[in-house]
Amino acid sequence: FALLPQLLKRLRSEAPGIVLVVRRVNYILMPNLLASGEISIGVSYTADLPANAKRKVLRRSLPKLLRADSVPGSLSLDDFCSRPHALVSFAGDLSGFIDEELEKLGRKRHVVLAVPQFNGLGTLLAGTDILATVPDYAAEALTSAGGLRAEDPPLPVRSFELHMAWRGSQDNDPGERWLRSRIQMFFGDPDSL
Repeated sequence: FALLPQLLKRLRSEAPGIVLVVRRVNYILMPNLLASGEISIGVSYTADLPANAKRKVLRRSLPKLLRADSVPGSLSLDDFCSRPHALVSFAGDLSGFIDEELEKLGRKRHVVLAVPQFNGLGTLLAGTDILATVPDYAAEALTSAGGLRAEDPPLPVRSFELHMAWRGSQDNDPGERWLRSRIQMFFGDPDSL
């Protein structure tokens, strides 16, 4: 949802009669939703897709650390590991890619909260010492509301590709092509436009 508001404004100005249905989609659900035709386009990190699906990289995303405290300066790795963490987990897991990176360093963190999506993190972190690591585009949207700040995590982390995937049978549909072009315009890497 972090990237949706600007896209919605553009869609409403260019095609005021359009009806947009937004569903919660993630890398776990997207393959089946595309295969069944329940969605025509999905935006998420993807791994496995149906054989008839197409995929395009929208942007590379770097993780950012979110915090609501007023402690000055960046966190050290020791501080990062000792503080409680919130994790956005579509499957309800309490471990993610940050835990894999920490394990390489012989370190661990303590996850005290798992939530299914990013948009509630601002309210959940407010007034606490809980940290959350999120994609840069989600951090930008969450910090713009105030009360949170974002910084680079205090450990080496890899970037991830955010993809747009769609049903191959709709590859040449004019309406679908138009919508994909607008998604690329607003969700894609600004440096690639």
